[in-house]
Amino acid sequence: MTIKRVAQLKSAEQFREHLASLGIEWPIDESIDPSVWTRPIESRKPIGNRFCILPMEGWDGTEQGGPSELTLRRWKNFGRSGAKLIWGGEAVAVRPDGRANPNQLCLGESTANGIADLRQALIKEHDDRFGHADDLVVGLQLTHSGRYCRPHGKFHPEPMIAYRHPWLDKRLRLSADVPILSDDEIKRLIDDFVLAGRRSHRLGFDFVDIKHCHGYLGHELLSAVDRPGLFGGSLENRARFLREIIEGIRAEAPGLDVGVRLSAFDFVPFVAGEEGVGQREEGDFPYKYAFGGDGTGTGIDLVEVMMLVRWLEEWGVRLLCVTAGSPYYVPHIQRPALFPPSDGYLPPEDPLVGVDRQIQVTAQIKKAFPSMIVVGSGYSYLQEWLPAVGQGVLRQGNADAIGLGRMVLSYPELPADVLAGRPIERKRICRTFSDCTTAPRQGMVSGCYPLDPYFKSRPEAKVIEEIRKRRDG
Repeated sequence: MTIKRVAQLKSAEQFREHLASLGIEWPIDESIDPSVWTRPIESRKPIGNRFCILPMEGWDGTEQGGPSELTLRRWKNFGRSGAKLIWGGEAVAVRPDGRANPNQLCLGESTANGIADLRQALIKEHDDRFGHADDLVVGLQLTHSGRYCRPHGKFHPEPMIAYRHPWLDKRLRLSADVPILSDDEIKRLIDDFVLAGRRSHRLGFDFVDIKHCHGYLGHELLSAVDRPGLFGGSLENRARFLREIIEGIRAEAPGLDVGVRLSAFDFVPFVAGEEGVGQREEGDFPYKYAFGGDGTGTGIDLVEVMMLVRWLEEWGVRLLCVTAGSPYYVPHIQRPALFPPSDGYLPPEDPLVGVDRQIQVTAQIKKAFPSMIVVGSGYSYLQEWLPAVGQGVLRQGNADAIGLGRMVLSYPELPADVLAGRPIERKRICRTFSDCTTAPRQGMVSGCYPLDPYFKSRPEAKVIEEIRKRRDG
């Protein structure tokens, strides 16, 4: 399959024609109107515009879970981006054994001041650049990595699983003696999340995100249909972990808002097949372990997702960030890209199809819950066309904010340029080379090695370049 690169689509007409060949219809605004982007979002604290920075892990914290100079640099870039909603900064573990890597941030008493410094530096950078920060909303994403816990390094997995998942257990080579978290252990984890929420409130964050996406523990519990006891089986039980965390934070930090980043659909795991192109893994069907899936392995059924979002609304949650799948076993639906990371596979579809899938699901959720503040993901692959498509989505009310991830690693000022009506800088646009993922997969810090001059000059850049050459043949 030959995939046309987005950079080759020079005009709106060419872009529309290519989208039509894929069966995609998007509103594409040929002129950018900053007033669409600068319209505030009403919330407890007003959000000053429609750009959101999504959470990203840098693999660059200290062994104790505190931030480093690299972490501080990234958060300052978030502040100078111009975006008024910072969705968590990055995933921060609620306890040390829940980290996905030994350099992931972890919120404890010994690291709290350093994490508070990140927030303050981000706000100062924003204030210095834009003159005020009173409409800047900054959250902190709280997580536990579940079956992807590697607190002592890439080669030392220490999984904490919610249930026996025959596909992922096999994929991760988990032996039958890896214990399943008991109900009591999950209750203690709930207490850890609540404590982290209370600490986040004390540190001045406007909200916390209870991460329920990308295959980590919260997301895995939503698919625990085979698990007995309080946290499995019925959707009510599978959502109990999230509900009790929200209730605990409401009780102990009543001034703190709560958001949820949710994988609203999932697919069966994919592997590299013929010529490295992704294909479905083999296994028994129907595939029942995809929250938001229809059993076929690659279809979507939002019935349970809509029920969960309805409950979130009843529980007082107004902030919802929609994403999909997991970067570990189905990255092409979660993070559409033309070039895979070192442990990935070539896209089995035009990545624009993956972008469209997320846009459409986000729109369905937003239409069903108009009072929710709904943030969309998956936009970086649009490259030059991100502002045009994002503006059309906003204008039609299909999302409240456009979330940016990888794009702000290469081009943190993109939101500021759009908001000011300036042309975007093509040479800084993320081309989804996936080096920011390859680096941590190889035990190195994450960053944009092709386009960020700072990372381009680091010694890791040569290693990444060699890996890319081998990948690209």
